[in-house]
Amino acid sequence: MARALRKTAGVMGAGAGAVALLGLGYAGITWYRYGKVGRGGPRDPLVDRFMPKYEVREVHQTGVAAPADVTFLAAHDLDLQRSTIVRALFTGRELLMGGERSKREHPPGFLAEVLALGWRVLAEEPGRELVIGAVTQPWQAEVEFLGLAPDEFAGFKEPGYAKIVCTLAVTPSGEKASIFSTETRVVTTDPQSRARFRRYWSVFSPGILLIRYEILRLVRREAERMAALEPTAVPELGALSVRSFGAAPGPVSAPE
Repeated sequence: MARALRKTAGVMGAGAGAVALLGLGYAGITWYRYGKVGRGGPRDPLVDRFMPKYEVREVHQTGVAAPADVTFLAAHDLDLQRSTIVRALFTGRELLMGGERSKREHPPGFLAEVLALGWRVLAEEPGRELVIGAVTQPWQAEVEFLGLAPDEFAGFKEPGYAKIVCTLAVTPSGEKASIFSTETRVVTTDPQSRARFRRYWSVFSPGILLIRYEILRLVRREAERMAALEPTAVPELGALSVRSFGAAPGPVSAPE
């Protein structure tokens, strides 16, 4: 019995060691690659208006068996807090960073929640793409997000911060098919902030990327579920406009 326990403990220890080595290796690679962002591939001109140069750029997409308007509605109304994976990752970050668990109540839906946290809509193409942004210090235990007007965000250069832009975009790929994509860009405002964010990204980027993949999965599942319903059962996007969640009235446009 004792021999079996020692053997089991040895296997578990070896497994934990392998995971730790993989984690350290990933962190090292991420540290080395930081700022070495490839400039190839399609660029989003709407996002380029706010952050043409960046230190981090992540683009993810998935095919969806649902019309573009249905997919966009599913993304717009996504409730991330219902995901066990996302909740576990947020809890892990709080434990590692020493922050207090947030007790704030946010309205359901992706856009409603991020706006309640302080993000702001920078630009939108109704029913097709939404661009949000915030100025923040993600390396802090208690993270606060500062939303700025589109022109202020584009020109913000105050030292000590990271600027983050995220998108939700849908492209039709057929009568009843679409491609859902997300893009995240980050740039810091001074060398000290760059060093801080580089350390943060090296450690936490795996979890952040898992959240992106979870968003893709959840949006695809919900959009395909909605598409399978009778057309009259799917709410119209107009009733859930981003402006109903506190963005400025009228069209939101990017700065010239």
